[in-house]
Order: sequence, then structure tokens, then C-alpha cells
Amino acid sequence: MLSIENLQASVDEKAILKGLNLSVGAGEVHAIMGPNGAGKSTLSNVMGGRPGYEATGGSVTLDGVNLLELEPEERAYAGLFLAFQYPVELPGVSNMEFLKAAVEANCENRGVEAPNTPAFLKAAREACAQVNLNPDFLKRGVNEGFSGGERKRNEILQMIMLQPKLCVLDETDSGLDIDALQVVADGVNSMRSDDRGFVVITHYQRLLDYIVPDFVHVLSDGKIIKSGGSELALELEKNGYGWIEQEVA
Repeated sequence: MLSIENLQASVDEKAILKGLNLSVGAGEVHAIMGPNGAGKSTLSNVMGGRPGYEATGGSVTLDGVNLLELEPEERAYAGLFLAFQYPVELPGVSNMEFLKAAVEANCENRGVEAPNTPAFLKAAREACAQVNLNPDFLKRGVNEGFSGGERKRNEILQMIMLQPKLCVLDETDSGLDIDALQVVADGVNSMRSDDRGFVVITHYQRLLDYIVPDFVHVLSDGKIIKSGGSELALELEKNGYGWIEQEVA
């Protein structure tokens, strides 16, 4: 489903990603861990097309389509969803308006009929219940006055409504207490399916206690230097990253 080959990227002309390779099959959950400054958030921002993050080499293909050649909204139409580490506020734009516009744009691009208003409202309220958000949040500005946990749950709400092919979660667990973490993880787990892939970027094992990955990768100095099963995350939690970096050296 996702194939990243020799991806190189820079920020402010400084090389961050230095030949990263990753393959994610349909139905798989891949966790990416690594020390600060390794390039984890750069990877998600390059995939999403965030301005200021320049891909200088390699390719990122989703179902055979090179995302790097597309505008950010076209990447979303292709099936990419990015849950931000720091979701921003959109004052004056209600969650309901935001979600409805996004769902309708996706439906139009895919050539399918968008849900009518009653069906959309029903689906939005059900998604709110799934992430433990009061339906009144749909009337409020996007993330306006939301706590950190509410913002992260709102990201998962958007993911549920948009039903993407590939979900990239950029440190979704940062700043969450244990209850909010479990709610977010339950929302993610409800989306796991044989035709959807996940890339979960995290610092901590605790998220992976709830979202158990099929594969764990260690990112260091812009490259993936070690891969393994979910047990690798436990080893990293216990022993840190130094032993892997020494092993690679």
C-alpha cells in the first residue's frame, strides 16, 4: 500500500531524512520510534506536504501514486490522513462545517454521492460517541478552546469520518493522560481493517500497549536502522536507543 524509497528531505536547507525506506502493507500497523531529532515528525510532514519541508530525493507512493507530486489536498483525496502532533485552532469554523466540507470534497473526488444532512449528522454524532466527545463539540470552532486531549480525540473523530486508506499518527499520544490515551487508542483500533494501513509515530511504549503494532522501526539520523516486531518496542523502553546505534556503528 505504502512504499517509501530512499526518501531524502530537508528543513531550512538542513538535511533531515537521508535515505529512508519503508513499506506498509494493507491491514498493517507500523510504529516508528526514535530519539529526538531523528526525523520522525519530518517524515510525517513531508508525507503530508507541509510547506517548509522539502523532499530532495526518493519517492513516497500510496497505491502506486507518488504523493510527492501532489498538492496536500490531493494527497488527502488519494487516501492519506495525518493526525497532527499539535492540532491547530480554526476560529470561526465549526467542527460540523469543517467535517461536512471535508467529507463532501472527498466524496466528490471519488465520484460517490455525499451523505445527506440527516445521515451526516447521525454519523458525526456516532463518531463523537466513539471518541468520548460531547456532540456539542460539533458546534464549536475547530479545536477552539479544546484541551490537549480533546484536540487529539478530535483528530481521531476526523479520521473516522473521512475513512482514509493510510493513517499517519504523529505523536498522537503526547500530552495525553491515561484515560484520553485509551480513548484515542480505542478509536484507532476500531479503524483497523484489512484494507487500511497505519503509521504510528511515537516516543513511548505506553501507546503501543493499546495499539499493538505489527512492526516497529527505529529511526535515527534520518534513516531506519532497525526493524522488528512489537517486542522491539519493549526492548527500547527498557534499554533506550544507544545499544542499537552502537550495533549499527
